[in-house]
Amino acid sequence: MKLSQEEIKHIAKLARLELTEEELLKYGEQLSAVLDYIDQLKEVNVEGVEPTAQVTGLVDVWREDRVRDCPETEREAALYEAPELEGRQVKVKRVLE
Repeated sequence: MKLSQEEIKHIAKLARLELTEEELLKYGEQLSAVLDYIDQLKEVNVEGVEPTAQVTGLVDVWREDRVRDCPETEREAALYEAPELEGRQVKVKRVLE
């Protein structure tokens, strides 16, 4: 599936990427190749194949959350290294816009 330059520019804009003309060509060809591969996968007969999310057999390991006290010396050392404090808490930049 060959993408047009306009489609590539639109995708780059959506991804907030500022690409040079050379990069637009390079990444456009790569993205088109990925879409071609996806088209090939659509042709595979998967009748009777059970869907899987992961195949390694790994499972999540959960533990109960517990509050543990840390030694006062460790707490003081951590607060000392903080770039900015508000009371006895580390002040960080806002993460939501």
